[in-house]
Amino acid sequence: MRILIKNIDIVTMDEQDNVFKKSNILIENNLIKFIGNDEINPNIVDYTIDGLNKLAMPGLINCHTHLGMSIFRNYADDMNLSEWLTKKIWPAEAKLQAEDVFWASLLSMAEMIASGTTTFCDMYFFMDKVVEALEISKMRGTLARGIVEENNLSDFKINESEMLFKEYNNSLNGRIKIMFGPHAPYTCSPEFLGKIISSASKLNASIHIHLSETKDEVENSYKIHKKSPIRHVYDLGLFELHTIAAHCVHINDEDINILKEKNVYPVNNPSSNFKLASGFSPVNKMLKAGIKVALGTDGAASNNNLNMFKEISMASIVNKAVDNDPMSVSALETLKMATLNGAYALGLEKEIGSLKVGKKADIIILDMDKPHLCPRNNYFSTLAYSAYGSDVDTVIVDGNILMEKREFKTLDIEKIKYMANKISNDLLNNR
Repeated sequence: MRILIKNIDIVTMDEQDNVFKKSNILIENNLIKFIGNDEINPNIVDYTIDGLNKLAMPGLINCHTHLGMSIFRNYADDMNLSEWLTKKIWPAEAKLQAEDVFWASLLSMAEMIASGTTTFCDMYFFMDKVVEALEISKMRGTLARGIVEENNLSDFKINESEMLFKEYNNSLNGRIKIMFGPHAPYTCSPEFLGKIISSASKLNASIHIHLSETKDEVENSYKIHKKSPIRHVYDLGLFELHTIAAHCVHINDEDINILKEKNVYPVNNPSSNFKLASGFSPVNKMLKAGIKVALGTDGAASNNNLNMFKEISMASIVNKAVDNDPMSVSALETLKMATLNGAYALGLEKEIGSLKVGKKADIIILDMDKPHLCPRNNYFSTLAYSAYGSDVDTVIVDGNILMEKREFKTLDIEKIKYMANKISNDLLNNR
């Protein structure tokens, strides 16, 4: 199928940071075939999208989230991370069933599509149900079975990760990738992390892990291991595998040098970090060191939404205040974090993250005919500081239209909302 997006402004987010005015994009099957001002013969096109007063950019990439946790939205707030986990989230998660995660994941996918996210990196459990949800939504996802060490289930979780990788990696026309997801050094002993590293190495699989999220976590690591969490997993050999490291809030210069040396991809989660009072990640310092920092929302239980445009704005504005430098973490840098850097983090930079001929057709279209988006003196500033997720009009993934004119094309949103409300009420009040 050939789709023409005509007469549209384009922010490519490629290495040249190109911006095109009143241009055309031709999609053929799942790839971008043409970008430019040349006229496209309408006779070769199967479907046309009018881009008047609209802007096209790469789909946003949410590099750290927990989709199944949308069922706990607004359930456990105004708490520190330790109490939030041990007193509220983990006891509730113990009652989760596979179908709960299926519907919660669909709810999260609907929210992400509606706010411009086309690719996500998820860490949770019942991941076969997330695969089912992905097949319906037609999004692009990288999935990791979250692994917390438990005496009777530890080896089972590793085996489950191996099975997920063998069965689903590169499935759904390449839209699914599978990673291994050790939760964190404080929930996985060195010996257990060694088992996970060994298992992932045999499959050449990547790692998705939480690192240096809170001050207490780092202080306890020094007490137990005499080193930071980042140095600890480095010494264990974890970073010999492609790794994305969620949070990286409380890190020092040695940690930053390690992340740079081993090509680790930190994922900044500003809203979640601020809400849980975890702290401020030194994003500018990492970017200046040449580290490709990505961006994520974390789960809807701690954020309380999955709106990447909010994270883009937050990541830039707050770091300026923390660094006392208005030039710290520019609009362009935060947009890169949410697009091309995210693609690098997931090992997908040759396929997604920028609009470029030959790349996958993962494109979002924003309706720019809004008071808060006028005038548009600088497109990068407009997108980073003025745009809302609700400005997203149309979403295309792998050449498939998932949402057009704010109407979902792959999801029954009313049924999803009904089921999510029903499950949440049952889970939190009756089970």
